[in-house]
Amino acid sequence: MERTLNQDQDKAELLRRLGLLRPDSPRRWGRMTAPQMVCHLIDSHKVALGELTVSPDMTLFTRTVMKWIALKAPLPWPPGIGTRPEIDQVLGGGTKPADFTADVAEIARLTERLAAERDFTGRTHPIFGAMSAADWLRWGYLHMDHHLRQFGV
Repeated sequence: MERTLNQDQDKAELLRRLGLLRPDSPRRWGRMTAPQMVCHLIDSHKVALGELTVSPDMTLFTRTVMKWIALKAPLPWPPGIGTRPEIDQVLGGGTKPADFTADVAEIARLTERLAAERDFTGRTHPIFGAMSAADWLRWGYLHMDHHLRQFGV
Protein backbone atom coordinates (compact mmCIF):
# COMPACT_ATOMS: atom_id res chain seq x y z
CA MET A 1 0.00 0.00 0.00
CA GLU A 2 1.25 3.48 -0.86
CA ARG A 3 2.14 5.69 2.04
CA THR A 4 0.11 8.89 2.10
CA LEU A 5 -1.08 11.64 4.41
CA ASN A 6 -4.54 10.14 3.86
CA GLN A 7 -3.54 7.27 6.17
CA ASP A 8 -3.48 8.18 9.87
CA GLN A 9 -0.62 5.79 10.63
CA ASP A 10 1.54 7.26 7.85
CA LYS A 11 0.89 10.81 9.05
CA ALA A 12 1.60 9.78 12.66
CA GLU A 13 4.89 8.19 11.60
CA LEU A 14 6.03 11.42 9.90
CA LEU A 15 5.05 13.52 12.91
CA ARG A 16 6.88 11.12 15.26
CA ARG A 17 10.01 11.40 13.12
CA LEU A 18 9.62 15.19 12.99
CA GLY A 19 9.72 15.16 16.79
CA LEU A 20 13.17 13.53 16.64
CA LEU A 21 14.61 16.38 14.58
CA ARG A 22 16.93 18.81 16.39
CA PRO A 23 18.17 22.23 15.23
CA ASP A 24 21.68 20.79 14.99
CA SER A 25 20.71 17.50 13.32
CA PRO A 26 23.40 16.82 10.71
CA ARG A 27 22.32 16.56 7.09
CA ARG A 28 23.17 13.50 5.04
CA TRP A 29 22.99 15.44 1.76
CA GLY A 30 22.17 18.87 0.42
CA ARG A 31 22.95 22.29 1.85
CA MET A 32 19.98 23.16 4.07
CA THR A 33 20.24 23.16 7.83
CA ALA A 34 17.53 21.40 9.84
CA PRO A 35 15.81 24.74 10.66
CA GLN A 36 15.88 25.72 6.97
CA MET A 37 14.42 22.35 5.99
CA VAL A 38 11.53 22.80 8.43
CA CYS A 39 10.77 26.20 6.87
CA HIS A 40 11.01 24.69 3.38
CA LEU A 41 8.39 22.12 4.41
CA ILE A 42 6.19 24.92 5.82
CA ASP A 43 6.38 26.78 2.51
CA SER A 44 5.78 23.64 0.44
CA HIS A 45 2.71 22.72 2.49
CA LYS A 46 1.41 26.27 2.01
CA VAL A 47 1.74 25.76 -1.77
CA ALA A 48 -0.31 22.55 -1.52
CA LEU A 49 -2.89 24.33 0.65
CA GLY A 50 -3.21 27.16 -1.87
CA GLU A 51 -1.76 29.76 0.50
CA LEU A 52 1.49 30.37 -1.38
CA THR A 53 2.15 30.62 -5.09
CA VAL A 54 5.47 29.79 -6.70
CA SER A 55 6.60 30.04 -10.30
CA PRO A 56 5.83 27.03 -12.49
CA ASP A 57 8.48 24.96 -14.24
CA MET A 58 6.35 22.36 -16.01
CA THR A 59 7.07 20.48 -19.16
CA LEU A 60 5.26 17.58 -20.77
CA PHE A 61 7.96 15.31 -19.32
CA THR A 62 7.58 16.60 -15.73
CA ARG A 63 3.76 16.51 -15.87
CA THR A 64 3.69 12.92 -17.08
CA VAL A 65 6.78 10.74 -16.73
CA MET A 66 8.46 12.50 -13.81
CA LYS A 67 5.16 12.88 -11.94
CA TRP A 68 4.40 9.18 -12.35
CA ILE A 69 7.87 8.15 -11.19
CA ALA A 70 7.79 10.52 -8.20
CA LEU A 71 4.33 9.50 -7.01
CA LYS A 72 4.04 5.85 -8.08
CA ALA A 73 7.50 4.26 -8.25
CA PRO A 74 8.23 2.23 -5.10
CA LEU A 75 11.54 4.01 -4.52
CA PRO A 76 12.54 6.76 -2.10
CA TRP A 77 13.25 10.11 -3.71
CA PRO A 78 16.98 10.56 -4.35
CA PRO A 79 19.14 13.42 -3.06
CA GLY A 80 19.64 16.45 -5.27
CA ILE A 81 16.08 17.24 -6.32
CA GLY A 82 15.74 20.96 -6.97
CA THR A 83 12.96 23.27 -5.87
CA ARG A 84 11.49 26.56 -7.01
CA PRO A 85 13.49 29.71 -6.14
CA GLU A 86 10.68 31.17 -4.04
CA ILE A 87 10.99 28.32 -1.53
CA ASP A 88 14.70 27.54 -1.95
CA GLN A 89 16.21 28.18 1.48
CA VAL A 90 19.79 28.06 0.22
CA LEU A 91 19.12 30.72 -2.44
CA GLY A 92 17.46 32.91 0.18
CA GLY A 93 13.87 32.23 -0.79
CA GLY A 94 11.06 31.26 1.49
CA THR A 95 10.26 31.65 5.14
CA LYS A 96 13.31 32.28 7.29
CA PRO A 97 13.92 30.08 10.31
CA ALA A 98 12.90 31.76 13.57
CA ASP A 99 12.23 29.77 16.72
CA PHE A 100 12.90 26.10 15.93
CA THR A 101 10.28 24.76 18.34
CA ALA A 102 7.62 27.11 16.94
CA ASP A 103 8.60 26.27 13.36
CA VAL A 104 8.33 22.53 14.06
CA ALA A 105 4.93 23.09 15.67
CA GLU A 106 3.85 25.04 12.56
CA ILE A 107 4.84 22.27 10.12
CA ALA A 108 3.07 19.73 12.34
CA ARG A 109 -0.07 21.92 12.30
CA LEU A 110 0.13 22.36 8.51
CA THR A 111 0.64 18.61 8.07
CA GLU A 112 -2.59 17.97 9.98
CA ARG A 113 -4.40 20.54 7.80
CA LEU A 114 -2.99 19.10 4.57
CA ALA A 115 -3.96 15.57 5.63
CA ALA A 116 -7.53 16.75 6.25
CA GLU A 117 -7.80 18.67 2.96
CA ARG A 118 -9.97 17.09 0.28
CA ASP A 119 -10.62 19.93 -2.18
CA PHE A 120 -7.53 20.83 -4.19
CA THR A 121 -9.55 22.46 -6.97
CA GLY A 122 -7.54 25.01 -8.90
CA ARG A 123 -4.21 24.11 -7.33
CA THR A 124 -1.36 22.95 -9.47
CA HIS A 125 2.01 21.65 -8.45
CA PRO A 126 4.73 23.89 -9.92
CA ILE A 127 6.50 20.95 -11.58
CA PHE A 128 3.89 18.16 -11.81
CA GLY A 129 0.93 20.33 -12.84
CA ALA A 130 -2.63 19.29 -12.06
CA MET A 131 -2.90 16.74 -9.28
CA SER A 132 -5.80 14.92 -7.66
CA ALA A 133 -6.38 15.01 -3.90
CA ALA A 134 -4.80 11.53 -3.71
CA ASP A 135 -1.75 12.82 -5.61
CA TRP A 136 -1.34 15.82 -3.29
CA LEU A 137 -1.60 13.64 -0.18
CA ARG A 138 0.89 11.12 -1.60
CA TRP A 139 3.23 14.00 -2.55
CA GLY A 140 2.88 15.46 0.97
CA TYR A 141 3.98 12.18 2.53
CA LEU A 142 6.85 11.64 0.10
CA HIS A 143 8.15 15.21 0.34
CA MET A 144 8.25 15.14 4.16
CA ASP A 145 9.77 11.65 4.16
CA HIS A 146 12.47 12.79 1.73
CA HIS A 147 13.52 15.71 3.92
CA LEU A 148 13.29 13.81 7.20
CA ARG A 149 15.57 11.14 5.68
CA GLN A 150 17.88 13.99 4.66
CA PHE A 151 18.44 14.58 8.38
CA GLY A 152 18.47 10.95 9.46
CA VAL A 153 15.09 10.90 11.19
